Amino acid sequence: MKRKIEYSPGYLRQAKKIAKKYPRLKKSYTELLEKLSNNPFDPTLHTHPLKGNMEGKYACSLTYELRVVFKLYNDIIHLLDIGSHDEVY
Repeated sequence: MKRKIEYSPGYLRQAKKIAKKYPRLKKSYTELLEKLSNNPFDPTLHTHPLKGNMEGKYACSLTYELRVVFKLYNDIIHLLDIGSHDEVY
């Protein structure tokens, strides 16, 4: 089941900054969104649930240092934040 992807305003702001800083990641980012839409728990994404004050949210890896934080609803993936490990946690 393909899920719809929604973006929070904060996510969009951060994504623009990341795109400017890492233009070479455009293809990887597009692939990540496609994989998330098809299966948010695809093993290549390294999706994991978050704990503490971020409980109920998930994170996956774009690169070794960049993470995408999102929330899952029935058929919607709501992207909340993107950035380095220290920025998003």
